[in-house]
Amino acid sequence: MTTHHTLDVRKLSSAGFLIAIGIVFGDIGTSPLYTFKAIIQDSPINTTLVLGGVSAIFWTLTFQTTLKYVLITLKADNNGEGGIFSLYTLIRRYRKWLIVPALLGGSFLIADSIITPPISVSAAIEGLKMQYPDIQVIPIVIAIITFLFLLQALGTSIIGKIFGPAMIVWFSMIGIFGVYGLSHNWSVLKALNPYYTYQLLVNYPRGFWLLGAVFLCTTGAEALYSDLGHCGRKNIEASWVFVKICLVLCYFGQAAWLINHDGMVLGDTNSFFAMMPPWMFWPAIIIATVAAIIASQALISGTFTLFNEAMRLNLFPRLTVFYPSEVRGQLYIPAVNWALWAGCVGVVLFFKESKYMEAAFGLSVTLTMLMTTILLCVYLYVQRTNVLLIVGLGVLFLTIEGAFLIANLQKFSHGGYVTLLLGLVLFWVMFTWQYARQIKANLLHFSSIKPYLPAMRMLSQDKETPKYATHLVYLTNFMHENKIEDSILRSIFYSQPKRADVYWFVHIEVTDEPYTTEYEVQVIEKNEAMRVLFRLGFRVVPRINLLFKRVLDELYANEEFKTEETHKLFFQHNRVGDHKFVVFETYLSPDNALSFWKSIPLKIFFLLKRLDLSPQKAFGLEESAVATEKVPLIVESIPNLKLKRIFKN
Repeated sequence: MTTHHTLDVRKLSSAGFLIAIGIVFGDIGTSPLYTFKAIIQDSPINTTLVLGGVSAIFWTLTFQTTLKYVLITLKADNNGEGGIFSLYTLIRRYRKWLIVPALLGGSFLIADSIITPPISVSAAIEGLKMQYPDIQVIPIVIAIITFLFLLQALGTSIIGKIFGPAMIVWFSMIGIFGVYGLSHNWSVLKALNPYYTYQLLVNYPRGFWLLGAVFLCTTGAEALYSDLGHCGRKNIEASWVFVKICLVLCYFGQAAWLINHDGMVLGDTNSFFAMMPPWMFWPAIIIATVAAIIASQALISGTFTLFNEAMRLNLFPRLTVFYPSEVRGQLYIPAVNWALWAGCVGVVLFFKESKYMEAAFGLSVTLTMLMTTILLCVYLYVQRTNVLLIVGLGVLFLTIEGAFLIANLQKFSHGGYVTLLLGLVLFWVMFTWQYARQIKANLLHFSSIKPYLPAMRMLSQDKETPKYATHLVYLTNFMHENKIEDSILRSIFYSQPKRADVYWFVHIEVTDEPYTTEYEVQVIEKNEAMRVLFRLGFRVVPRINLLFKRVLDELYANEEFKTEETHKLFFQHNRVGDHKFVVFETYLSPDNALSFWKSIPLKIFFLLKRLDLSPQKAFGLEESAVATEKVPLIVESIPNLKLKRIFKN
């Protein structure tokens, strides 16, 4: 997408600070609604459990969120853009195997997104059960989630303006009432000592396994990196100081309330709402619900961005994408939107209560964080960072995340398998798609174009052959100064000779930079054959029809080519004449001798191609100006095919 914020997010500003508060911290900011509830579960409140829990939360936020993401990972930006796919584009040319952690990380992050809106909204609405035990929460949660997904097609530029102020209110509220809760027992501040984390892990029964619940406090950390392009590193770093202070105060305020109720079993009581004065109950419910909706909105937008990047990097079938507003990076993918809605509603109906969602939440995103650590270490190595520092950071984060992963594995049987299996399916789809595309690319055959130029000139000047188009444009898979695909030569000369004034060979290169919009022209034969290379960033919409018209106009204005004089008479308002695109649609030929294992990925690929957009829609081509030709894909020819001829007397 080529539109940009007028605000320079690279600079620290009050507006950038406000945007960061509203967009980046929704997920991690609503975690106080359910993290302590997940740690305590149905156990009687115990001092070791509470102090160890809040200590573990503090140090998790310090190491995972502050050190890893805010101080280190945010610096691994791709021209200001972040996220696991952006990180991958920075280093993919160094090692081919890096595609695996990138695909795994992206897949599991998307998979975990189906549980974040349900758990945030459910935890907020379930606060009503403290005063209305018989209230039906599920219909309310589904109604809120459905309304949220219905809004996506309209764009969120207007709603987005209230995100920052609303989240400022949210964080201020949890910070202020965290202090209010602390005022009843300041002694819990001693849990800042990591010794209490050690006590929980070692001395509390099954204390180590509670790390799966502690991890919920940092599940939104990956969003800090994914939303880097929307807010800028300096604004995220500055706003994190405010956010972390408010989060820590809130968690310690809950800890103070819990310790004052030693021996109690929580049941439907949520320490988040319980620590507040009674008069604050309804305002807290309303503000928490708004914060949960904002957190869900930010996550949905992030999921759209992930899918869009995967499609532009040829890691996923192309789906229809709409751009409902001029806000940079804002897009709407209907198929993803409604699949995500169905997943969220399914999660609400399956788990019914947030406490059961807590038991399943976090397993997939732990794997995403591990994959990010692997890619980050490679990035730091490429940047010539001190090897000992890389090893030290790698060991530190892999140890922390490894411990979280082991603790989270117990969630598999409690519903964690839902997001884990979904993540594996997404990985399998992406990997198969990329693998089969590579097979196709390896099977392309090329020939030098120069021997064919005289024949091309003769065809162009042959008045007896009906003119196919003034400008005949082929989208090519390969960019080489002297070579062209054999399928294009067959299309021009053999299947049906196509006469044109000028033959164009257009290649689209997706760059590792997010918003590149460049083109390069090579004159193969003046007024006969031209080659155009479009360099488009992996977040740019490939509107090739419009881009090609712009190129034609510029070249014509510069007198770099000219068409027949007759066209100047007929095209008074279109000086360069008409143009027609020829695209190829590949199908798996029955004339293949494929082994079982080789045929599986290709058959899956062509099955997935049914989801894939046509080149017309994918590249913004006008239907009336496109001709599609079928091309058989032969991977392995049938060997030694013998045919015996017989003669009759």
